Amino acid sequence: MHKEILVIDDNPDIRFLVSNILKEQNFILRTAANYDQAVFEINKKLPDLAIIDIKLDKPDKDGIDLLKLLIRKNKTTPVIMISGHATVKVAIEAIKIGAYEFIEKPFSKEKILNYVNRALESFELKKEKDIIEDKLFHSFDLIGKSNAILKIKKIIEKLATSESRVLISGPTGSGKELVARKIHKNSPRSKHPFIIINAALLKENTYEKELFGEELEDGTIAYGALERANKGTLLIDEVSEIPFTTQSNVLRVLIDQKFKRVNGSNDINVNIRLISSTSKNLNDLVKINKFREDLFHRLNVMPIELNPLSSRTEDIPLLIDYFKKKLSEINGVQQPNIDINNDNFYTYGWPGNVRELRNLVERITILSANETKENIDKIIEDILNPSKNENTSKNIFETSFASPLKEAREHFEKEYLITQLKKNHGNISKTADFIGMERSALHRKLKSLGIKGIN
Repeated sequence: MHKEILVIDDNPDIRFLVSNILKEQNFILRTAANYDQAVFEINKKLPDLAIIDIKLDKPDKDGIDLLKLLIRKNKTTPVIMISGHATVKVAIEAIKIGAYEFIEKPFSKEKILNYVNRALESFELKKEKDIIEDKLFHSFDLIGKSNAILKIKKIIEKLATSESRVLISGPTGSGKELVARKIHKNSPRSKHPFIIINAALLKENTYEKELFGEELEDGTIAYGALERANKGTLLIDEVSEIPFTTQSNVLRVLIDQKFKRVNGSNDINVNIRLISSTSKNLNDLVKINKFREDLFHRLNVMPIELNPLSSRTEDIPLLIDYFKKKLSEINGVQQPNIDINNDNFYTYGWPGNVRELRNLVERITILSANETKENIDKIIEDILNPSKNENTSKNIFETSFASPLKEAREHFEKEYLITQLKKNHGNISKTADFIGMERSALHRKLKSLGIKGIN
């Protein structure tokens, strides 16, 4: 299928020259001679690539404004900016906004073709990579055999035919977005959009525009998350970060199922399922008047709570095997030889939870091509415990030499047994077999050291 290119320039000679060069290469051409024509063509249909002159017919609107319009509509559309009298500052601004390249006039046939082909090739490669990653990410499942994960899977099944609003809470990186995607995928809305808006990443003065959209002065519409999610599911990630003043407008949408765009006068009706997620305790925020109580109750129809990874270490081996298979496929490399019994996996606190474990497996996958198991263990050690040898030895020696022999021995035994229990996911029998101790004797030892059940 031939690519369609939109050439925007107020100079007819340039339009004619560029169009002929590209037509010879079997590209489909559209042209615009001024700002208004360009806006019309962009709104009518997004091109596969745009070539835009900086200076056009309007004194207050130029090619940079058209670049911003294209980026708002689709940030992946490649744009080549051209100019015969632009400053370095303007060129840098264009690149920062999202232009693929900036070319000064006059330019040769070879140069324009080179940039066009490179831009389209780069776009296609990125699109292919995004499709692969998107497909793999959407195929990710909730992996684990812990009671916490099994309980959440059952809740997702029950929500399959429900339209209830869901509030997912849990620490950063625990899988809140994945749970939301699974709910959407299992619902009757699965063929419609799944839109995410991260409230923690927005500037305070942009929340309403991002949610409700905006009607611009030139007549174009910047659609908000609510309209883009129509008939589908909207996930508001970190919903606690929505400003208090905006929360009332969100509440009104939930009640009325309609809203007005910023600078708009007409009601927009929407039919969405709303899922919210938070890493903060909304109940606590309600008590200190940082979150509206009425909005909290409307969001919290079906609560789901995700536990930190450190509380379900029995899931770590399954997650490692799962991620190394998926991430090897994404990166096109052989699966790394990761020892799932490596103590570091079970003694580390995992502050970033499942996301941190996934990132670790990806780093190992990339760094450990053709590496031995010993070298992979060293990589894991360096990442999870960069100063383990120094600090652990220092702590053990400080504790030992500052304590009587009996206390020092108890301290070592306690640390050792806790580590082995975590490694064996709290299984007493496996731990007893590994350390060469009778099961009943291990029970007595754990009780004497004050060690309770470890998962």
